[in-house]
Amino acid sequence: MRWYLKAIGPKKIFEFVALVVFVIFFMGPLLNLAILAFTGKWNYPDLLPSVWSLKWWTFVFQQQDIAKSIGLSFVIAALVTGISIVLCIPAAYAFARIRFPLSRFFLFSFLLTHAFPKMGLYVSIAVLFYKFGLMNTLAGVILIHIINVLMFMTWIPTSAFRNVHTAQEESARDVGASPFRVFRSITLPMALPGILVASIFTFLNSLDEAQGTFLVGIPDFKTMPIVMYSIISDYPAYAGAVFSIILTAPSIILLVAAQRFVSADVLASGFQIK
Repeated sequence: MRWYLKAIGPKKIFEFVALVVFVIFFMGPLLNLAILAFTGKWNYPDLLPSVWSLKWWTFVFQQQDIAKSIGLSFVIAALVTGISIVLCIPAAYAFARIRFPLSRFFLFSFLLTHAFPKMGLYVSIAVLFYKFGLMNTLAGVILIHIINVLMFMTWIPTSAFRNVHTAQEESARDVGASPFRVFRSITLPMALPGILVASIFTFLNSLDEAQGTFLVGIPDFKTMPIVMYSIISDYPAYAGAVFSIILTAPSIILLVAAQRFVSADVLASGFQIK
């Protein structure tokens, strides 16, 4: 055994231990949630539940507020993603292709929503929303979500458009293609992976947004993260585990599905100013 460990080397042993610690740290809470969500009876000091059940899933979906919050969250996230694509993709293309005064300043300004405590920013925005009658409205909630995701939908697509060489676009124009056809057939398909990654980040960020929704949308617009607070305090831990899985599952599924589009170039260059 000692000879085997010596042959492997201390570096490999350290890497293996670090991997095990990471897996336990990352998968431990998820595994605990999964067990709690399907628990019917679990008494200390048993390692596993003595009774498995789906009653807490039934309990969660029978709660009218909970079921409504799930649908509302996905509707808002889809609307925010769609509107952000329409607004930000042209801006990202302009940042990538057009050199204009203060372009770096304007691109950098999209980081400001993440540079300060969000609650202070949201309070300032809420004052304006109150003056324009946007408090406790769907439009107000969508706007506060869009403000929070502008960085993803601008920076990453900008990098994706910059990675499309202008020589490819110029070659298409030389053979008679119109600017719109060049964009549709050359530029957009090549930049699509970065746009998809940004869209997924936008959707997930909107799905998890709580502070802005709480400040602008309460009491009529209660999304999943807001209802989560009441579940933690008012319902058993088993119900909270079910709701946590419902809230976490979209993130895992979408990130796994988008893994083929995620690369070091797309993400690393997406947060650089050139």
